[in-house]
Amino acid sequence: MNAPRYGETALLTPANLMTGFRILMAPLFVYLVVIDRISWWTSLVGFLAAASDYFDGIVARRHGTTTSGAFLDPLADKILVLGSLYAIVLARPHGVTSFLVPSILITLREIWMSYYRSRAARHGISIPATRIAKWKTFVQDWAIAFCVVPVTAHHVWLAEVTIWVAVVLTIYTGWRYFVDGRRLLHAR
Repeated sequence: MNAPRYGETALLTPANLMTGFRILMAPLFVYLVVIDRISWWTSLVGFLAAASDYFDGIVARRHGTTTSGAFLDPLADKILVLGSLYAIVLARPHGVTSFLVPSILITLREIWMSYYRSRAARHGISIPATRIAKWKTFVQDWAIAFCVVPVTAHHVWLAEVTIWVAVVLTIYTGWRYFVDGRRLLHAR
């Protein structure tokens, strides 16, 4: 049985509904991180939000990608990741003191990329997400998970090493988007 296909301008699609779920779960997860950081409930909510990112990609490829999905999916990632990182900084978990600088670096990259992508879009250039950018989000999610899952939360070094790996991937992917965007612009 073939999955229904949605046009590029469709808004109400299964993938977008899953992305909307992630956007709605983000404030709940951030709240739980601040008030009850190390718990299985916090972990479950975070897992559901992160898993929706994986599954909405599969559903979008099966049903057809949309321009609204191309905008909403990275927005949901930014809301969830940045909100979670700053919640961890705000909660000041014992031993996790080095999340502020990585959070600021990741935020600056995201602001710059949003500006750069919107500027490229004005020239008719779309800069698609790359496979390594998906890995970047995956590593960011794991750094956050290591701070909230009861089994790993007391092993601070796991979160700190992982967040710095995420920073390296974040900066690298930002640089790749810049290089690829310039190449596309000069090719026109």
